[in-house]
Amino acid sequence: MLLTLGILVLTDALTMDVDITQRGPVGPRTVPVTVGAGLLVVAALLAVDVLRGGRGQAGTGEDVDLSEPADWRTMLLLTGVFLGSAVLIEPLGFPVAGALLFWGTAFTLGSRRFDRDPLIAAAVSLVAHTVFDNLLGVPLPGGPLMGVL
Repeated sequence: MLLTLGILVLTDALTMDVDITQRGPVGPRTVPVTVGAGLLVVAALLAVDVLRGGRGQAGTGEDVDLSEPADWRTMLLLTGVFLGSAVLIEPLGFPVAGALLFWGTAFTLGSRRFDRDPLIAAAVSLVAHTVFDNLLGVPLPGGPLMGVL
């Protein structure tokens, strides 16, 4: 399965229509090619391990109490935050929608630092927008901040 996924990712990445002279050697293909190659390497290593008789260790479990019910409230809130940011990304742009996504996720998972969390979320969102838009050549909607960024 990893082999198939690796081949699919590499095929998609290498058939992408990208002009490399526009952005230099690091562009929209870089991450998918790296991920696809990593998937192929892991698939090969796992195949060698299985052929040598490796079976892996039995799962000892995590710090999860399986007798407790799932936390559906948190799951629904995270789903709402994600869907909300997906809806808002076009009218508000990635920096604002991303900041709302990061802050909403932190809030949903229990952080209540109202003085710090929105600032960190805005900084992470702006850095992500800058990296994708300017360095990798993946255009993200800027929204009302397009002229400022």
